[in-house]
Order: sequence, then structure tokens, then C-alpha cells
Amino acid sequence: MSVYGVSNSQTTSYSSASSTTTKTGNKKQSEAVSSEKDKGVVYEPSQATESKKDSSVKDYANIAKKMKAELNSKNQQLQNLVDQLLSKQANKYTSFAQLFEDVKNGKISVDPTTVAQAQKDIAEDGYWGAEQTSDRLVSMAQALSGGDTEKADKMIAAIKKGYEQATNAWGGKLPDICQRTIDLATKKLESWRDGLSSSEVEE
Repeated sequence: MSVYGVSNSQTTSYSSASSTTTKTGNKKQSEAVSSEKDKGVVYEPSQATESKKDSSVKDYANIAKKMKAELNSKNQQLQNLVDQLLSKQANKYTSFAQLFEDVKNGKISVDPTTVAQAQKDIAEDGYWGAEQTSDRLVSMAQALSGGDTEKADKMIAAIKKGYEQATNAWGGKLPDICQRTIDLATKKLESWRDGLSSSEVEE
């Protein structure tokens, strides 16, 4: 019996000691975790905030730089498109005008259908007329601006510079139809900028 008594006593004592050790270990581990958490709260966010501020400033500078470069590139692109379109319009207009003159003076013989189509193409509302050509210029400008009306004035300036480029390339004054085209395109872009309807532009 005494053997069992000793044996039971030792088991109880061992269990108690083991339990105490486990509790002490858990307490130390809990304190360590708590201590680490406290450190993180005090130190880490402070450093992260500073680095965020620095990177934000750098990002804003880069974004502004990229936006400016992109706008300049689009302005130049529009100028070149205007130059090309007006040069084509001027070529069509002068070649058709010469055609009509030669037919009138009997220098060449052209079938009536060809003459009628040429007249239709350079009429005010024809494909190469001021109305449709200005519509194409406005569509290009709006597309390059990304639909942003605040960029309308920049697009208008680019169109006027494109007209100057075309004039220089032409080697003199462009036909009047080209000037009318630019005037119409400018009015349409101003209307778009100001939120006016197309009927208000015509007035």
C-alpha cells in the first residue's frame, strides 16, 4: 500500500510541477508576444508613413511630367494631322478647279458624271468641303483630348498651328476653302468646350 501511496504522491507532485511549468511558460510566451505587439505599434507605422509621404511626392512629380509630355505629343500629332488633311483638301480643290477650267475652255473632254462628282466633293457640304472636313478635324481633336473639354483650347491652338504648317508646305496662301474649314473647326470646338449645341454654333 505504501508503494502505491508513494507512487501516487509522486505522480500528483509531478503533474502539479508540470502544470506549473506549463503555466509559467505560457505566461512568458504571452508576455513576449505582447511585448512584440507593443513594439510594432510604436515603431513600424511611423517609418511606413514617412516612406509613403516620400514616394507620394515623387509619384506626383512623375505623373505631372508624364501628363505634360503626353499632351505635348498629342498636340503635335493633331498639328500633323491638320497639316496632312488640309494639304489633301487643297490639292483636291485646286485639281478640281483646274479640271473645271480645262473643261470650260475645251482643253480636255470629261464625261458629265465625273464633273458632277468633282463638284459634289468640293461643295460646302461635300466630302472635301469645309463642313465635312471641319467635322473630321473636330473628331480628331476630341479623340486626342480623351473627350476632356478642358483641353479644347489646346486643341484649337494645335489646329491653327497645323494650318500654318500646311500653308508653309503649300508654299503660299492655301485656297479659301481651307481657311473656312479652320474657322468652322474652331467654332465647333469652342461650342464643344462651352457645352453649346450644333444649332447654336451655326447662329
